Amino acid sequence: MSVSTETSAPAPQPAAPAASAPASTPISQLAPMLERMKAAGLGRPAPTYGERVAHLRALETLLVDHKNEICDAISEDFGNRSKHETLLAEVFVSLEGVRYILAHLREWMEPERRNVGWAFLPAGAKLVYQPLGVVGIIAPWNYPFNLAIIPLAGALGAGNRAMIKPSELTPRIGALMKKLLATKFSEDQVAVVTGGADLGEAFSHLPFDHLLFTGSTRVGKAVMRAAAENLVPVTLELGGKSPVIIGPDFPIDQAAAKIMFGKLFNAGQTCIAPDYVLLPRDKRDQFIEAAQKTVAELYPTLARNKDYTSIVSDRHYQRLESYLSDADTRGAKLLKINPGGETLDPANRKLAPTLVIDPTEDMTVMQDEIFGPILPIVTYGELGEAIKYVNAHPRPLALYAFSHDQRTVDRVIEETISGGVAINETMMQFAQDDLPFGGVGPSGMGHYHGKEGFETFSKKKPIFTQARLNTTKILRPPYGALLETFFRFVLGK
Repeated sequence: MSVSTETSAPAPQPAAPAASAPASTPISQLAPMLERMKAAGLGRPAPTYGERVAHLRALETLLVDHKNEICDAISEDFGNRSKHETLLAEVFVSLEGVRYILAHLREWMEPERRNVGWAFLPAGAKLVYQPLGVVGIIAPWNYPFNLAIIPLAGALGAGNRAMIKPSELTPRIGALMKKLLATKFSEDQVAVVTGGADLGEAFSHLPFDHLLFTGSTRVGKAVMRAAAENLVPVTLELGGKSPVIIGPDFPIDQAAAKIMFGKLFNAGQTCIAPDYVLLPRDKRDQFIEAAQKTVAELYPTLARNKDYTSIVSDRHYQRLESYLSDADTRGAKLLKINPGGETLDPANRKLAPTLVIDPTEDMTVMQDEIFGPILPIVTYGELGEAIKYVNAHPRPLALYAFSHDQRTVDRVIEETISGGVAINETMMQFAQDDLPFGGVGPSGMGHYHGKEGFETFSKKKPIFTQARLNTTKILRPPYGALLETFFRFVLGK
C-alpha cells in the first residue's frame, strides 16, 4: 500500500453516490422467498461440478469488473474508507478465496473412502458430500463485502443456494451487492434482502438449512436462540479482545510496526484486530516511542488523508470516545498520536490513534471489544503472567505472539486457546485460504474458508454398501453354533 507523505493534502472531493440506499425488503416476503429457493433446490438438489464452477466464475467476474464501484460504495458508507484497504481486504482477499475454491473443488467433491470393520468385509463404506440446501448469511458492517462474498462462495461451491442479509449500517454496498448479484444469479439461487434490525431478527428465525452470522457476541447469542427454534445449525463468527504477546527477545520496533498496521487497518474496525498488547515491563516506553514513529510513517496526516479510514457511524464514534473518557477518568494515561498536529472534526469521524497506557480491569476499554484505533498497553514481569492474563479472559478470535524463541512460541500456543494464531505478524492468518477461520467459545463456533467452508456447507453423508456375497446371515436368529464360534474368537471364553 502506498502512503502519502504530503503534510497538507487537498481535501478529498465527495464521490458521486455509488448506489442509493436500498428500500427495505418487507419482512412478509422473507418466508415465501425461502420457500421458493427450497422448492427450486428440491427440483435440482445436487448441482454438477460444471454448474458450481459457473457460479464461482460469475463471482470472480463480478469482483474484477466492479471493483471500483465496490470501493466507492463502501467509502460512501463509511464517510471515508481507504480505497487500497477495500481493494486489499474486500476485493483481493475475496477473489483469492473464490479462486482457491475453483482450484480444489473437483477433489473436494470426490467421495471419500472409509474403512469397514474386518468383521463386516467385504462390504464398503464412503462419505459423499451433499449440498445442505439454502444457506442464510448475515453479514456485518466492518467488511461488508468480503464477509458476505467469501461465505457465499463456500455455499455455492458446496452446491447450495443462499440468502444474504447485509448490515443496515452500510446500506450502499448492500444495495450494490443486491444489484450486482441479481445480474449473475436468479433470485432462487442467490437473494439479497435489505433492511434494519427488525428484518435481521426475522431473517434469523427462518428455517434455513444452515445459518452463518458474523457480528458481536451479544447479537450472536440472539441469533443462536432464534436458529434453535428450527434446529438450524449455525456458524457464528464473533470476535472478542484479541491479545498480542510480545516476547522478551523480539525487536520492539519491528513488533510495533506490525501491530500498529494491524490495529489501524480499517481504523481498527476489524474483528481480529490487535485489541491490547502485553509486553515486558522494561520495554513499555520503547514500544510507545516505536508506535508513534510507525503511525507517523503510515499516516503523516489524518484529517484529509484518504488512506486513514473513518469510523463507520456517529454512534460508534461516540462509543469509542466514551472508552477514552472512561479510561482517562479512571487514571490511565492517554497518548493520542496525531503526527500532523491537526484539529480533527468529529463530523468526519476520524479518530486519532490512541495508546491507553497502564489500563485497569475496571475500564470499559478493557472489557469491551474495542473496534477502533485505540490500543491498551499492559505490561508483565515474566511470560507466565501474560499467559495467565489471557487465560483469565474470554477466549479470543485471534491471538498474536511475537518471538524468535521457539520455546516461547510453543508455550503461548500450547497454554492458550483462541480461534487462530499468527506468529510475528498480525491479521494475515485471515487471508490464508488453506486455513479454517473461526472462533472458540465467546468468539464463535464453527469454521469456514477453503475446504472447511465446503465441509461446513455440506452434509457429509456416510454410506455403507453391502457386498453381493456376505456373512451377515450368521447375525440373524435363530442363533447357532457359528455365531458362538465367532464370539469366542473375538470376545474370548
